[in-house]
Amino acid sequence: MSCFQTSASHSWIYPTVILCLFGFFSMMRPSEPFLMLYLSGPDKNLTSEEITNEIFPVWTYSYLVLLLPVFILTDYVRYKPVIVLQGISFIITWLLLLFGQGVKTMQVVEFFYGMVSATEVAYYAYIYSMVSPEHYQKVSGYCRSATLVAYTVASVLAQLLVSLANLSYFYLNVLSLASVSMAFLFSLFLPMPKKSMFFHAKPSKEAPPKPPGKDAVLEEPQKDHEPAGQVFTVSGNPYDGQWSSPKPENVALRVFVQWLQDLKECYSSKHLFYWSLWWAFSTAGFNQVLNYVQVLWDYKAPGQSSVIYNGAVEAIATFGGALAAFAVGFVKVNWDLLGELALAIFSVVNAGSLFLMHYTTNIWVCYAGYLLFKTGYMLLITIAVFQIAVNLSVERYALVFGINTFIALVIQTIITVIVVDQGGLGLPISIQFLVYGSYFAVIASIFLMRSIFIIYSTKCRKTVQSSATSQNPYGPHPEEPENN
Repeated sequence: MSCFQTSASHSWIYPTVILCLFGFFSMMRPSEPFLMLYLSGPDKNLTSEEITNEIFPVWTYSYLVLLLPVFILTDYVRYKPVIVLQGISFIITWLLLLFGQGVKTMQVVEFFYGMVSATEVAYYAYIYSMVSPEHYQKVSGYCRSATLVAYTVASVLAQLLVSLANLSYFYLNVLSLASVSMAFLFSLFLPMPKKSMFFHAKPSKEAPPKPPGKDAVLEEPQKDHEPAGQVFTVSGNPYDGQWSSPKPENVALRVFVQWLQDLKECYSSKHLFYWSLWWAFSTAGFNQVLNYVQVLWDYKAPGQSSVIYNGAVEAIATFGGALAAFAVGFVKVNWDLLGELALAIFSVVNAGSLFLMHYTTNIWVCYAGYLLFKTGYMLLITIAVFQIAVNLSVERYALVFGINTFIALVIQTIITVIVVDQGGLGLPISIQFLVYGSYFAVIASIFLMRSIFIIYSTKCRKTVQSSATSQNPYGPHPEEPENN
């Protein structure tokens, strides 16, 4: 009997290990820091304009088109098939990247890479259907750490192979193909979940418990939040026990209606709305910078005539961002009062970094600007995740995350169409980063004005309360309700 109990208590270990191995090998892609140089080099002979204005935009468009259908499909088919699909998409991407030629083929590569990005949601959602809630935080940390470590290791390995062994970029892509093929094999060994968050949620025997205060997300967060470590606590699954033995045709409709109700309630919180707004706009700008930063580096220091340190810079940036994200958990700040001021300040830093990258002619200064930019973003996105998730169940957090990501992609698509695409302005890379810097400056201005308003309103409220207390010292405290 004890053997069966031990097996049940450790049932989360096997899927977690397999999923982390999948995450590690799927992110162990040493070719990525040198993708631009590979495409513009003798292997592909593509021009900078073709890469920037015709090929890279396809990733944004395909990601946008695929995200919502894949998000729904992921839950409906219970995650594993979508993770396997991601592994197949990885392999197709790198096979075409290695053996395909021409702009059209590279556009197909970007389409399949958009599929890879859209299916990434299954990697993070899968584990919540396989482990009990008390393991959510631990397992989520393992999964994210696996991808961060893999990306850092891949960047360092790529730099060493290029700088010391003088390995060609073609063979870096061969290594990436081997790694993503290993990821695909591991995906086949993942256990098939018996439930999912929405379409296959197990009905509860009892009615789900109500969150405190009717619905915690409807109220503005108070001064004392739950600890940051309790991001993924479940405050009652609204999808459990709402119907008994539902007809198949009714399940999808009821889930969609529940989604709309949940999203309406979630975004009715001003606190969550403004943090989500920053998340969407900043993520759109961040992804745009990541898409084209290698093109800028090649413009500042052409790879055929310079020693390139893209891999080292990516490794340092990822490691620095991870450290900053880890350190923020130890910072004691009233984020309700000063959170949006922090968003404004770091958005100013991001804007300054991008302006620096635009105006400098020194590649090392350009690298430094990128390090500052990526570290600042990873720091703030960690805070934003905590602030958004702190009062949400796993199901509602998944919904908000999906919608925020979709909005970010819509914004990024608009930027791409106007700034990058040949059908729009088709700006050269030398001008694009000036636009991106201005974009973050606008974000900083919006949140700076709002943070000033919040701080001023809080100060005025305290002054009024203090004045009322001094005028009626024997009456009830302004913060305490009168007993009727």
